[in-house]
Amino acid sequence: MRSPDGLEQPVQHGEQRVSACAHDHAGHVHEHMHDHHRAHPNAQREHNATALISARNLMLARGGRTILADIDIDISPREIVTVIGPNGAGKTTLVRALLGLEPVDQGSIRRKPGLVTGYAPQRFDVDRAIPLTVSRFVALGRRASPDELAHVLKDVGAGPLAERQLSELSGGELQRVVLARALVRTPDLLVLDEPVRGVDYAGEAELYTLIGRLRTERGFGVLLVSHDLHVVMAQSDRVICLNRHVCCSGVPQSVAQHPEYARLFGPQAARAFGLYHHQHDHRHDLAGEPRPPAHGHGPDTGV
Repeated sequence: MRSPDGLEQPVQHGEQRVSACAHDHAGHVHEHMHDHHRAHPNAQREHNATALISARNLMLARGGRTILADIDIDISPREIVTVIGPNGAGKTTLVRALLGLEPVDQGSIRRKPGLVTGYAPQRFDVDRAIPLTVSRFVALGRRASPDELAHVLKDVGAGPLAERQLSELSGGELQRVVLARALVRTPDLLVLDEPVRGVDYAGEAELYTLIGRLRTERGFGVLLVSHDLHVVMAQSDRVICLNRHVCCSGVPQSVAQHPEYARLFGPQAARAFGLYHHQHDHRHDLAGEPRPPAHGHGPDTGV
């Protein structure tokens, strides 16, 4: 899918504050950096001119309910950005808005001219009554030669599946084939909405390792949505915690250095995972509305 160039509209500017936050997890004290945006009236938040996609001050409401509020996000070339958050936080809506599939009520999105995206949606339901081979599925919507199809399937470890029926695939096999379909476009940006849903930890580690290798070899950027609030892809350059707005952001820490996680995942798989430690200056009520932390308590580390 070629995304159209976004139209730029006047927006307010957010001052970027960088702070170091220390956390204790499993007996270890960690420190990492967060980017916090605070709205300033009468100022402009400028788009990142080098980003594949740059969004400022995004707001979206449906049925009188705010889905996204005051969102700033940039995805740069070759960067892996992981978005996490609880159910109903607006993660899929944000992805669809960035791709131009969902209109926003306020804000602006700028896309790199000629940007090519490969999109793997959160849900893909296979109609078992329709005969469809893996090769035909990957080629849908794009003219690809047999050699191109064979190459991309081999790249994702699905070469032997080319003539299998889509309805016969396991969950992990289907995820690789959906990834191949996104890659056959030779994208500048790969967008993956919960690609490891329904896959066990071993399959998740393999998929994360594969995505990291393909990013290195092909040079695309990655926007990845994850259902897990704490264990994320280790090669993520940034993790953004979303709950209608950006709650906090930072860099994951490798779990491989923690013996308890190495025992849980296995030493090789553990290298694919990273821990993200939240540091929020607010909490959310049962309706999802942000509230200040309770009096006398420190920063809220939940979502």
